[in-house]
Amino acid sequence: MIDISPDNGRPADGDDGHRDRVAQYVARMPKADLHCHLIGTVSAATFADLARQSGIELPDEPETIWRDINSLPPDPALYRDTRIPVPQGQGPDEPEHPYSLFQASEWVGAALRGPDDITRITYEAFAAAHTGGTRHLELQIDDVPPHLAALGFHGLVDACVDGIKLAERDLGMTGRLIASIDRSHSGEQALEFVRRVVDRPNEYLAGIGLVNLELAGPPERFADAYRLAGAAGLHRTAHSSEHAPVAVNTITCLDLLGCDRIDHGYYVLEDEAVIERCREERVPFTVISTTSRRSWRPWRRASIGAMAEAGLNIILASDDPGMFPTTLAEEYRIASEDIGLPAERLREMSLAGIDASWLPAAEKAAARARFERELADLEAELRPF
Repeated sequence: MIDISPDNGRPADGDDGHRDRVAQYVARMPKADLHCHLIGTVSAATFADLARQSGIELPDEPETIWRDINSLPPDPALYRDTRIPVPQGQGPDEPEHPYSLFQASEWVGAALRGPDDITRITYEAFAAAHTGGTRHLELQIDDVPPHLAALGFHGLVDACVDGIKLAERDLGMTGRLIASIDRSHSGEQALEFVRRVVDRPNEYLAGIGLVNLELAGPPERFADAYRLAGAAGLHRTAHSSEHAPVAVNTITCLDLLGCDRIDHGYYVLEDEAVIERCREERVPFTVISTTSRRSWRPWRRASIGAMAEAGLNIILASDDPGMFPTTLAEEYRIASEDIGLPAERLREMSLAGIDASWLPAAEKAAARARFERELADLEAELRPF
């Protein structure tokens, strides 16, 4: 049985100078974040400001809501026989009166008053990521909230692009957008959404994704929507093998939906044949140690460790960094200090992240060269580690 205690994989105490050099290297290495939800980047302070300006009614102070975000897991009976045991009880730090991640996200959407707010939270997402070494950020965006229907989806995209362009100018970052299909919707609704997505191409809108609880909608439901997106030249990813404790959903996403990346994917560990195929094909998995399901965090970390040990192409991401809270830099720290991945493996992830990005080929090549230069400079400064 695999140990999922919080200390599993933590490097043994050793030379403090060595550990400090490793920590500096991990913190400062260039990073690409390929799995990050725009709404989930909003901090408590920004939400408090937006809520005050919009006048939405809340059951508690925004700072308290953010402090107590803790989504309850699905039925624990689903996870009794998984390869890595899923915690069946509460975690040690769960709040007495929790707020779910989905509820918090709905409140953020309701507090947005127009394109200026959308541009603001987009730019703030890039600025926050930049402080931890993120050089490239791909944001998943949902359809426009009902109260902003007049803005339309493409108005939403334009507002996000304004924020990305400010980040390009001020921070030297690159960025792209991913249009997210809500898997609780029908296949017809998803197809209609993708029709709107492809109706007006935008160079910053690079692909589509599939979000919400995996148990709410199997991937095959969305085959027509994904087929249309592929025909329009869009990249494709999907949340898979995250809530449903099966590997087959990931195969469906690869073969039927045509995904070139998988978001999460922890339950591919349930099937050795799927592990072997994904390893051979170098399928990129965007993985996150921190989740709003606090009791599941040790399981997540053990799963990521097992995926790394299996030789899968895992790439660290931040998911909903404003709400968990976390950062991509923190996810790298957890991978190094808590999971125990060596600096060399994290270096591989840094480069794998930019390689799996949805930048155009020329921009990707330039970004890869930049990453290699920054890593070489860091290694010259901090080795041996």
